[in-house]
Amino acid sequence: MKKKLFDCSKFILLFFFLILVLSQAKPSLAHFGTIIPSCSTVESGQRNQLELHLQFMHPFEFEFMNLERPIEFGLVINGRKRILTKELIENDVSGHKAWKALYNITEPGDHIFYMIPKPYWEPSEDKYIQHITKVIVGAYGLEDNWSKPVGLKAEMVPLTRPYGLWEGNLFCAKVLYNGKPAPNINVEVEYYNDRPQRKKVPSEYLITQVVKTDDDGQFCYAIPWAGWWGFAGLLEDPKGMEHKGKRAGLEIGAVIWIETIGKK
Repeated sequence: MKKKLFDCSKFILLFFFLILVLSQAKPSLAHFGTIIPSCSTVESGQRNQLELHLQFMHPFEFEFMNLERPIEFGLVINGRKRILTKELIENDVSGHKAWKALYNITEPGDHIFYMIPKPYWEPSEDKYIQHITKVIVGAYGLEDNWSKPVGLKAEMVPLTRPYGLWEGNLFCAKVLYNGKPAPNINVEVEYYNDRPQRKKVPSEYLITQVVKTDDDGQFCYAIPWAGWWGFAGLLEDPKGMEHKGKRAGLEIGAVIWIETIGKK
């Protein structure tokens, strides 16, 4: 009897061990900084006030983490930079801290909004995450600066105009780190799944798409359906950061958000 009881105990331990291993083998949820404006283009006769939402989240699952007040939130328009950090309004989203801003479009040109967040400690990955995020709003037909870098430490620079896009279009961009192309790095791609009837996928591997940059730091991705899409080029800062007296990793993300329009 004792031998049978011992064998049963080993079976139970093995069973729970397998469950633990399988649960940890799932693809990890991708983190994204977001700047989602109320529209990606402004034309004559349209309302010119933008409402921009700044968040830190898993976009497809629509799950949020706290986003502390960013180090810097700004706008580059016609070669001029405006710092808008003090104009941010704290916003609660599903019990997590987020931010929003209101901005009136008063001149034509590419409005490049950007966010430099404070690094976020992710205990499950034992490292800090800092996603430097951009979104570009085209206004009144002047397409002048969408392909020019702002000068961020990590930056996603479009090679395809990042607005006025149909679903199915091919979006291409270049990832820069300290102003230089970032070759052979992963770029994670996710859909901002905020629609009333949220998209579902048959496999968790379809939640986050992954492409690599080439030797020149460039990549392309074909957009499967309409909505907002985020692209995050992931880099490791060689210096890392200090955490509780020890040196920890720092993931730097170069992030951009684009909107595609559905075909009727």
